[in-house]
Amino acid sequence: MKNIVILISGGGSNMAAIVRTSLRDDWARRFGAKVVAVVSNKASAPGLELARAHGLATAVVEHKAFAAAPDPRAAFDAELAKVVDGYEPALVVLAGFMRILTPGFVERYTGRMVNIHPSLLPAFAGLNTYQRALDAGCCFAGATVHQVITELDHGPILGQAVVPVLPGDTAQILAARVLTQEHLLYPRVIADLLQKL
Repeated sequence: MKNIVILISGGGSNMAAIVRTSLRDDWARRFGAKVVAVVSNKASAPGLELARAHGLATAVVEHKAFAAAPDPRAAFDAELAKVVDGYEPALVVLAGFMRILTPGFVERYTGRMVNIHPSLLPAFAGLNTYQRALDAGCCFAGATVHQVITELDHGPILGQAVVPVLPGDTAQILAARVLTQEHLLYPRVIADLLQKL
């Protein structure tokens, strides 16, 4: 079985969309794959409850617990890798995981880790993507699924969803419209990847 581990920091709406699609489309039968665990860097992440409601294993590696380490990011990533590896992942999916990962962690999962970013990369890497798109006068916004490499929000693009920017859009309104497309895009791209794994 190709195990999928999803990393989250918050509400887990993309995680839930992936899980729902995997069950509806029977990824276990079609691809020999299933979501086996959801891991968060925050014990308070609402997405953990969603995961448990779907019968998935959950784990928490609190990044704040490593604040006193000589290299907090490396110490956190080492523990995170240990937890993730316990599920023997064929694919690691970042779904609103709000941590910048160290090169060592990224390289450990080269070719097996994907992320979704709320812009049409390469435009607007980083944070505040919706407001930046509005400030730039963009006619379109969207989301990008890409392979994770050591450079933040870069890596080969695996799929994109485009939405129009409408008169009167605020960052919040645009974000909500993009998110509905993310929920369609991310599971579709993962299904395509599973056929190749």
